[in-house]
Amino acid sequence: MKTKYAKVASPVSKPRVNVVTLGCSKNIHDSEVLMGQLKGNQMEVVHEASNIRANDIVVINTCGFIDNAKQESIDTILQYSELKDQGKVNKVIVTGCLSERYKPELEAEIPNVDAYFGTNDLPELLSTIGADYRHELLGERLLTTPSHFSYFKIAEGCNRPCSFCAIPLMRGKHVSKSIDDLVKEAKFLASNGTKELILIAQDLTYYGLDIYGKRNLADLMRHLSDVDGIEWIRLQYAYPSGFPMDILDAMNERANICNYLDMPLQHISDNMLKSMRRGTSKQKQIDLVNQIRDKVPDIALRTTLICGYPGETEQDFDEMLEWVETSRFDRLGCFTYSHEEKTHAHSLVDDVAEEVKESRVEQIMEVQQGISFEKNQDKIGNSYKVLIDRVDGDYFIGRTEYDSPEVDNEVVLNAKDNYARIGDFVHVQIDRAEDFDLYGTIIK
Repeated sequence: MKTKYAKVASPVSKPRVNVVTLGCSKNIHDSEVLMGQLKGNQMEVVHEASNIRANDIVVINTCGFIDNAKQESIDTILQYSELKDQGKVNKVIVTGCLSERYKPELEAEIPNVDAYFGTNDLPELLSTIGADYRHELLGERLLTTPSHFSYFKIAEGCNRPCSFCAIPLMRGKHVSKSIDDLVKEAKFLASNGTKELILIAQDLTYYGLDIYGKRNLADLMRHLSDVDGIEWIRLQYAYPSGFPMDILDAMNERANICNYLDMPLQHISDNMLKSMRRGTSKQKQIDLVNQIRDKVPDIALRTTLICGYPGETEQDFDEMLEWVETSRFDRLGCFTYSHEEKTHAHSLVDDVAEEVKESRVEQIMEVQQGISFEKNQDKIGNSYKVLIDRVDGDYFIGRTEYDSPEVDNEVVLNAKDNYARIGDFVHVQIDRAEDFDLYGTIIK
């Protein structure tokens, strides 16, 4: 008598979640939290995988800030929707700012997406994928950046009334995380090799007002500075109105708080600042920059400007151009104005031609290029502590404390003459300099 065996079906592989991130560093942080939750649910998760699988669940974390970013997000949704129609991926889920802002329109225009979620819908998104939101995973993330640095979000949303900005529509009101929770997150990151925390929020300087009744960024900085393993703390996205000067005291007190500040000022003309609802004036901004430099003479200041805001005259622009020439910011970015629905400025006439906007940006950046070149020339012969970010061909690429990833200067080291490892701090003497890059040699 033959023994009968049940027929064993071929194993079916579990679905993999492929997270695609668009937009700013805050979206990078949110994707990392999502991926940490998925990993905590024993799910296979990858970030922007190049090898597409038929059983993939693709989660697209979108940006909805300005026209170019919105178009990139829409194009990406359409790309993966088409792959789904072709049977090359299993599901497509959309989250993030674009989905928060335009969910009804997206559902109508791209209906073959399986689900749309907003910026604060993580538990619901996880449930759709078959995962549970695990509160005990507080602060645990799957980094998409090199492990030695991490974007560190200390608050969500914004209470500022800036006329051009749609962020409050997508992210809501300002909500600070507690110091205790942030210290726990920093300790987790440090235990996994993170050496640099890049503090981000829509407005760092508002931190603590909602939960502590006062601006408490300086206190947070000191607590994070005490975390073993954290060698650099960097501040991005400070707001000029109501700027808490005590954060500069913390910067001076603590060696591991970088002499670096990213403070988008947007414009200098009083006409523009008033229409932009920035809550400040030309003289107040000039005085603030001078006070910051007086208090921390070695500080690197980065700012961001907008060209072509409604009603910007040649006189307004010339005033800004002259101010850029005299202020000599260490780092500067400049963007054309984007006319965004439901913002206060949308009621104004977008009356500056696109080619004029672009010409003004080019003029600002040409001036800044010269300033950057001159400042970099002054660094030749000096030595700096440099964090190695990556290897690019025959070169190690790193940064000083005066430079943030992706947007600022880099230090280039010839790998034939220098040896370092990614994530190492090394001391480098600068041998030569260009507009936005420094070239040096590791000091033995």
